[in-house]
Amino acid sequence: MNKLIQTTYFFLSLLLLTGCDFESQTTIEISTEQQSVRELLELPAHMPTPAIPEFNPLTAEKITLGRFLFYDTRLSANQQQSCASCHEQGRAFADAVAQPLGSTGHQLVRNSQGLANIAYHSTLTWSNDTFFELEDQLNVPIRADNPIELGVTDAFLEEVLLRFSSDDDYQQLFTAAFPNSENDDVSMNKIIFALASFVRSMISASSPYDQYLAGDKSALTAQQIRGFQLFNGEKFECFHCHSGINFSSSYKDANTATDAIQFPFFNNGLYNVGGDGSYPSDDQGLYDLTLNPADKGFFRPQGLRNVAITPPYMHDGSIATLREVIEHYARGGSNTVSGVNAGDGALSPLKSGLVQGFDTTDEEIEAVIAFLESLTDQQFITDPKFSNPFEPQTAQ
Repeated sequence: MNKLIQTTYFFLSLLLLTGCDFESQTTIEISTEQQSVRELLELPAHMPTPAIPEFNPLTAEKITLGRFLFYDTRLSANQQQSCASCHEQGRAFADAVAQPLGSTGHQLVRNSQGLANIAYHSTLTWSNDTFFELEDQLNVPIRADNPIELGVTDAFLEEVLLRFSSDDDYQQLFTAAFPNSENDDVSMNKIIFALASFVRSMISASSPYDQYLAGDKSALTAQQIRGFQLFNGEKFECFHCHSGINFSSSYKDANTATDAIQFPFFNNGLYNVGGDGSYPSDDQGLYDLTLNPADKGFFRPQGLRNVAITPPYMHDGSIATLREVIEHYARGGSNTVSGVNAGDGALSPLKSGLVQGFDTTDEEIEAVIAFLESLTDQQFITDPKFSNPFEPQTAQ
């Protein structure tokens, strides 16, 4: 996201939250071609239009197909897991474990990220600077063999595709989603395009924070407003890495996609193995991809939408609560006192200059936590349009 746009958004939000009167929230210019996307996603006025790739235009039919695929265990080689196994709606499409297991019981090394507003991210996953579109990233959990998640390797691909092509209901869904396809075959590309469309539809924009920005001055408490001020202040400095409508420096929308920040990766001092800035050997972040020693411990800042209901935290789920996360940054890094990963992250030579540590009080920490809780969107985590289509729907 352009730094000027990023900063302007937060100053406008801060002015709104501190009592200045505006006739309306920031005006979003909407082109004619963006209007159909906004209507399809039911975007409120304060949310920009996400960037949708031209090669996979968003349609209601692809979203519907993607929803079925997201919840279907037949999309894993052994039919034991679906995407929803690690991305639960009630947890804002994250889960409650530090590091989940793949469909074969393979231990994964990274915490499952929530999927709310993923359409606005400029980069995807914790530490990959080559995935700019969901259509690229989705190949990893579905097709990769190390680690195995859904495990649809080449050896199982034909079998998995047959499960869907031989299902009459899915045949209708695929035909509706891809009416201009040269053939009626079910392909992995079509599956990925539909899944990407469904995941892009996961817009979270009805939290108390959003309601306040929309003009409801009773939506936030005085404590939450104070927490927002601290969040955006130069002492806590949260906003440097967690900014914009998604509270992440990884951001793009339809108007800023060509100017998006593509490499928002930082070492936050979580570890300092051996005193040289290293992270545990099973996951050193961006370094494992680039092999550049300067990239050790580099991870992408999480979006903070619904963060209060997505513990545990950090790339490896090693911090259990929001209070402990804030205390980590207040200290300037975490100290692992013993074991193979021993080291004081506050002393890491690779740590971001933004993680300097600061003095704070319990009252200030509680205020910031209260603000982060205001980002919880109850409508999002209960919305039937994101729910499991194979389960009976309860009345809302």
